[in-house]
Amino acid sequence: MMYRLLADAAMVAHFAFLAYLAVGGFLAWRWRRTIYVHLAVVGWAVLSLVTGVECPLTVVEDWARRKAGQPGLPPSGFVDHYIQGVIYPEQYANLVRLGLAVLVLFSYVGYVLRRQ
Repeated sequence: MMYRLLADAAMVAHFAFLAYLAVGGFLAWRWRRTIYVHLAVVGWAVLSLVTGVECPLTVVEDWARRKAGQPGLPPSGFVDHYIQGVIYPEQYANLVRLGLAVLVLFSYVGYVLRRQ
């Protein structure tokens, strides 16, 4: 039971991380200091995308799912299991990444303009 709760908590934290990745720059328009947290989140996302380093939340969820007697996450990871192919077709992965990058850049431009 505890392993299942831990796996679910890791999954929810992962979705929250991805949501913050998408809109955290806009939150910084209101709460300026949060831009540093968002920069760290974007840095981690870029690092994991470029180098393929595995996210600790994925490791925790996979481990907890296996301990709970459930199948673990596929080797492709969290995004491929829960999002890619579920929310959008796999062939649009690069387009979605580009859209997310444009959204983040737009939020940063707005942050700089609002700061002046």
